[in-house]
Amino acid sequence: MIRPVVLTLALGLALSACGGRVQLKPAEGQHLPVKPEEAETQPTVDEMINPSAQARPKRSDELLKRSEERREDKFDLPPKG
Repeated sequence: MIRPVVLTLALGLALSACGGRVQLKPAEGQHLPVKPEEAETQPTVDEMINPSAQARPKRSDELLKRSEERREDKFDLPPKG
């Protein structure tokens, strides 16, 4: 009975040590990636890690309020053959 409790506590302690956060920086002798052409300044490490709104769009949970007919799509063609 004591053994599973000790094992669980040891596992929890080991996993909690994995969550340490330190300031990220390039490895010694390495440099940050080249500045993007359209960027005004060199992005920081934190800016490069966080995805942009375009890379991670917000989720829309809006429910369909009423049924609507689809608009005519001139590119919705049946497959050939």
